[in-house]
Amino acid sequence: MTIVQIHEHAVPATSDRISLREFLDLTGMTEDALMELVRLDWIVPARTAREEFLFVDMDVFRVRKYRRLCSDFELSPVAGIIIVDLLERIAQLEERLARIG
Repeated sequence: MTIVQIHEHAVPATSDRISLREFLDLTGMTEDALMELVRLDWIVPARTAREEFLFVDMDVFRVRKYRRLCSDFELSPVAGIIIVDLLERIAQLEERLARIG
């Protein structure tokens, strides 16, 4: 019987991060519009050693909600950010209430 050892280093680690191109494809954002959200510190991507942006999955959902609200209600970027933040806060409070009661 032969035993094969697989070293942890041999297999690339999976990542929960998304590249800029993937993020733009998943959200439908333009790069300029996304960079505005980054400049406003609403979306805070990680950076690779090559200074490339990496985003998290959760930001995809936030940006989709943001785009939908801004489009449906003709909101400015700052107004869209405020509303998404408030909706997230309400959801967190509802979850806390559900655990209490």
